[in-house]
Amino acid sequence: MSTPELRRQTLEMIERLVALVERETTPLFHSSSDPLPQKKEIISILRHCQEVLFPGYFGEQELYKGNLHYHLGDQLYILARCLRREVTKAFLMPGQKAVDPAEAGQRAGEVVFRFLEGIPEIMELVAGDVQAAFDGDPAAKGAEEIIMAYPGVKAIYTYRLANLLYKLGVPLIPRIMTEFAHNETGVDIHPGAKIGRDFFIDHGTGVVVGETTVIGDRVKLYQGVTLGALSFPKDERGRLVRGVKRHPTIEDDVVIYAAATILGGETVIGRGSVIGGNVWLTSSIPPNTKVVLSSAQLAYEMTSSAGAKTLG
Repeated sequence: MSTPELRRQTLEMIERLVALVERETTPLFHSSSDPLPQKKEIISILRHCQEVLFPGYFGEQELYKGNLHYHLGDQLYILARCLRREVTKAFLMPGQKAVDPAEAGQRAGEVVFRFLEGIPEIMELVAGDVQAAFDGDPAAKGAEEIIMAYPGVKAIYTYRLANLLYKLGVPLIPRIMTEFAHNETGVDIHPGAKIGRDFFIDHGTGVVVGETTVIGDRVKLYQGVTLGALSFPKDERGRLVRGVKRHPTIEDDVVIYAAATILGGETVIGRGSVIGGNVWLTSSIPPNTKVVLSSAQLAYEMTSSAGAKTLG
């Protein structure tokens, strides 16, 4: 293809795309002079949060008691500045309450202050999560391995940061945070979920925790667990009903083994219960209950010495 022909076809394609965007109210086009929060900036914010939550674990700076004060001060200053900029963008997105940039910036400043104010509590919660991982996994050698190498722990502390912003009414940014952790760990936790203390996800890959899930204290999940919605209720116009509890409640001291699926907003797993692997639950169970597949539900294959196969 000649250069003039390529140029002509390119210009025609541009005109077609512009016409499509102008004719259709497409969600693929952000028509606004206000930029959206940027994923790379939010990931950078998470990196600074890591430096604050786990001083000395991430980064190459040598830390000791004498310079810890200055290190945390630097990290908090950078964190506050970057977070305020991205939260301001989030408050100016279409669909948010109509505000001018000055008001959005003021609201963002208040959010950042309250976020920083909440970090000590998050640190206490994360310390409990790390301890729960050590207590719940005999393969764990120490805090260094858990903090730097356990995907479930990374997903949990990212969730706890995102959840605080979610509760402060910040749009979009909490979801970007937890989806970044999902991409890196295979653990999908919605920032709106409510999760108690000393939470541990062993192995991690494939775990899903929905938006309205409530999880108590000292709960342990294994890989592949789904805490999801049974169905999506719709209104008389066929639109999804939002703002209702769709996901289960898991009370204190529950263990849920690999690939179990628990669905429904009215489903409650009673305190101290154990849910076996591959179990499917859509109704509540009382406290201190063990739910496992019966032997009648299991199929297995045995090979005799003669080579014949028997299905049991």
